[in-house]
Amino acid sequence: MTLSPAVFISLSSFGAAEVGRHGQLWFARLAHAAGADGVEVRGELLRDDHHAGGEIDDIAAGLRELKLRVVYSSPEGMFARGGELDAAAVERAFAIARRLGAARLKMSIGHFGPASPAFLPALKKHLAESAIELVIENDQTDSAGTVDALQAFFAAADAAGLSLPMTFDMGNWHWTGECPQQAASAFAARVAYIHCKGVQHQAQRWAAVPMTRSGAAWRSLLRALPANVPCAIEYPLIGDDLLAVTQSEISGLRAIMAASASAARETMQ
Repeated sequence: MTLSPAVFISLSSFGAAEVGRHGQLWFARLAHAAGADGVEVRGELLRDDHHAGGEIDDIAAGLRELKLRVVYSSPEGMFARGGELDAAAVERAFAIARRLGAARLKMSIGHFGPASPAFLPALKKHLAESAIELVIENDQTDSAGTVDALQAFFAAADAAGLSLPMTFDMGNWHWTGECPQQAASAFAARVAYIHCKGVQHQAQRWAAVPMTRSGAAWRSLLRALPANVPCAIEYPLIGDDLLAVTQSEISGLRAIMAASASAARETMQ
C-alpha cells in the first residue's frame, strides 16, 4: 500500500490580517486539530524583531508540543540586485529556520544573474554547515519565477556541486506568464515539495483558489510531478467554521494526491 504524502498548510492561507490578529501559532494549532502533518511558517507574517525571544521562540515551542513538521518560508531572495549572494539574508533565513526547528527552508533565487555563479561556492559552504535542507521556489517575479531563470540557476548550481531540490508552486507560473506543464517537464526530477493551489483570473489579476475551483489543468500537472513528496495548501482558507473548512480542504487534498498517484502508476504500466 502506498502511503499518501504529508499535507502541510502554509499559514499565509489564513490571511495576513487574521494571522496578524491571532499569530501563526494560533493557526498552527488549528491546522494540527484539522489533521495537517505540518505547517509552513511565513517570514513575512512574523510579528517580532527576529532577535532573542518573541514570537519565533513561542511558535517553536508550540510546534514541538504539537509534533508538527515545519517548513520555514523566507520572504527574502538569495541573490541581491547586483547578482551577488545576499549572505545576510541567507544567514537570517537559516537562523530563523533553526530556531523554529524546521527541517526545510524555502527561498527564491532573487536576482540570480551572470555574476552570480562566482558566489555559489560560498553558498555551498554555508549549506555544508547546516542540517536544514534548502528548497528553491518559483516565485511570482520574472527574475525568480520563470523557467529560463530557474534553469540557469539550477545548471550553475549543479556545476558547482550543489544539488538543490525545488518547491514547485503550481499557481505561480501564471503570474509570470509561464506554462505550468512545461515547467513540470523541466523540473519534475528535482521537485521535493509542492505548493498546491488553483488560479482564477479576477479583475485583471490572478488569484489563488482551491484547485477544484481552478480553470487550470491541475490534474495533468499533478500527474507530471512526483506523487510521494509533501504538499502544502496555499490558497485562502475562509469560513465561519474555519476548523471544518480546513479539515475539508486537507481531506480533499489527500484524495486529490491519492488519485494523482494512482493515475501516474496506471500511465507507467
